[in-house]
This record gives sequence, structure tokens and C-alpha cells, in this order.
Amino acid sequence: MGDAVSKRTHVFSGSIYEDMAGYARAVVVDDRIFVSGTVGVDFTTGEMPDSAKAQTHQVLDTIEKALKEAASDLCDIVRLRVYVPDPENVPVVSEVLKQRVGFTFPANTTLCVPLAVPGAHVEIEAEAIRGSGTPPS
Repeated sequence: MGDAVSKRTHVFSGSIYEDMAGYARAVVVDDRIFVSGTVGVDFTTGEMPDSAKAQTHQVLDTIEKALKEAASDLCDIVRLRVYVPDPENVPVVSEVLKQRVGFTFPANTTLCVPLAVPGAHVEIEAEAIRGSGTPPS
């Protein structure tokens, strides 16, 4: 017989978008965690900061919270997909990414494309493998 198929579990952030489109903030299968595209909305208040820098911090806060709910953390991120509508915001978004997760040296793809959420300056997807990283010292 083949290997047993693992059941998936889900993490929800309370985002209106999760409810609207029927998806989870993160899907966990074994030690792999797939975090959905996340914009810079604080889902507890419904507010989004104005700047790309502040939005990127908020995105990473939301991703970090989802990872922690899956018994993981930012140090376990192995891949990022970053979407930035305005190419002029790429340096500031990249600066925040380096500051918050650069120590993990994840694979990264950054694209300049329009986003579905009005006023969003950045959207980030993340993949993590639980237990694979080392927290910063």
C-alpha cells in the first residue's frame, strides 16, 4: 500500500476576504504551511496603513500570526511571492522583508502587478516548513 495521505488543517485570520472568497489564511499539511496572499489590512480593526512600508510590516504581522497558530514562525519561511503594484515601492518593501525575514534567506519572487484590494501597496504569499528554520539570534 502507499503512504497515508495527511489531512489538512486550516488557519483563519478573520479577514473579510477569506469569507467572501471561501479560503483560509493558511493551509497546513504535515510540516508544510501555505499562507494565502496577504495584504496590509489589520483584520482586527479593518484598517490599512497608507505607506508601503507600514503595509509590509502589517502583512508580515498577519503572516507571523498565522504561522504561530500552525506551531511555526517567520524563521520557517522557505518561499515568498511578493506582489507590488508600483515599482517605486519595491525597494522599501524589500527593505522590510530583509529586516523581518532576510535571516532565513527564503526563495523570493517579486512581481509588479495590479492588486485586487484598493489602496494596497503590497501582497505577499508565504510557504513555510515547520521546524526547518533557526530563529534569529
